[in-house]
Amino acid sequence: MKIRRLLMSALLPMTCLCAAAQQGEDNTPAKGDFTVAATLGYNSYTEATALPGNLTDYEAAAFATDWSKKKLTVGFEAGYFVSDKWKLSLGGGINFTHNPGYADKPGTMTPGMSGEDMVGEIPSYRAVASQYSCTYNVAAGLDRYFSSSVKNLMWYGGVRVGMAYSLNEQKYDEWTAMGKSVGESWSLRGALTIGADYYVMKGMYVGASVDPFAYTYNMTSFRPQEGLARLSADSSNFAILAAPTVKIGFRF
Repeated sequence: MKIRRLLMSALLPMTCLCAAAQQGEDNTPAKGDFTVAATLGYNSYTEATALPGNLTDYEAAAFATDWSKKKLTVGFEAGYFVSDKWKLSLGGGINFTHNPGYADKPGTMTPGMSGEDMVGEIPSYRAVASQYSCTYNVAAGLDRYFSSSVKNLMWYGGVRVGMAYSLNEQKYDEWTAMGKSVGESWSLRGALTIGADYYVMKGMYVGASVDPFAYTYNMTSFRPQEGLARLSADSSNFAILAAPTVKIGFRF
């Protein structure tokens, strides 16, 4: 009963908007219009984490680009109608993070100590790594719009290509550290996209989209300590009905 009420409360406003739009003016876009939208959807970009440089064995694994294992992602998308039916779009984001490092604090325990000898002894505190991280992603698309039987509702099909890059550097201030460790990861993605936009008014629209097919290639590499060669791993991901996304946008 509660589910039915929730569905009715969500569908009723949309039904009223559609009915009002059928009787109102044409709000669909035209050549020369710009759009800016906030997006919310499941997708995968890339991420890197440097390996600490005081291990005895190193191993690498490619970043998982399976979109269904990702959390919701908020993004932005800008578009330009080169004609009444064709639209170019561009989206992405960038962020930087710095974590200050702190030196280690030696304890009173000695190697090999066990049992009753450990009573009253203080363990050592490891250093906090000084870290720098940078991540960005960018995607471009081309969409062909089509009219529908519902006024101010347009559906589209198109293609998307994108790239994502992530860098993480870590350095520990302790005697066992072997210098700065670096992790890098980048992804290339191509996808077919279908979706629909409903123009609530001249300057505002809501929409949804999904990728019927998407391919992502990822390369992840690590340099565990200074002077060592890179340790790399790569992966290829094929997805069907990937990256479902909803958006709310404005037209200028």
